[in-house]
Amino acid sequence: MPVFTSAKEQRLWTWALLVLLAIFATLFLGQPLEQLFRSQDVRAAVFLLVMLLVGAAILVHSLKTKPGKTEIVVLLGITAVYIMFFLRLGMPERSHLMEYSILAIFIHKALIERKSQGRRIPLPALLALLASFMIGVLDECIQLFLPYRVFDPEDILFNGLAITMAIGSYLILAWVRKKRSKSKTEKHE
Repeated sequence: MPVFTSAKEQRLWTWALLVLLAIFATLFLGQPLEQLFRSQDVRAAVFLLVMLLVGAAILVHSLKTKPGKTEIVVLLGITAVYIMFFLRLGMPERSHLMEYSILAIFIHKALIERKSQGRRIPLPALLALLASFMIGVLDECIQLFLPYRVFDPEDILFNGLAITMAIGSYLILAWVRKKRSKSKTEKHE
């Protein structure tokens, strides 16, 4: 039996693995990169670029069809929540929000694809949330053994919040889309 159910699932798991490797690479490359990006202007520009990319990833993950008015309102609301959340966080916490949002999206999409190909995947959103969260816990625990890193339980919380926000955003948009689709179907009957 093949490991992957489709080429799409394999691609999604590959992307998730690449994000995971990038997250773990920051454990060892964080100090040199931090020195490279000392300028607050450079940090702000990089932050804005990455925030736009994360937002685009969440939108692409959530939207498969042309959004209706309600979906656009929900998207704008989710975007506002993300922006306000970003503004309240320091730079390290912002990176957690970005990294773990993207990781959760790839894992979730891979599990959804696997389920769509006939494999039994109960509650893909919850499974993606738990898998992503455990990776975040592992990331933080590795820092116990690195002399220039600090284990911080708050980072585990930020990872969990990022994961929950990314998957929650998808679930909210999917629910709104389903209600809109059901409403359209009822009108045509």
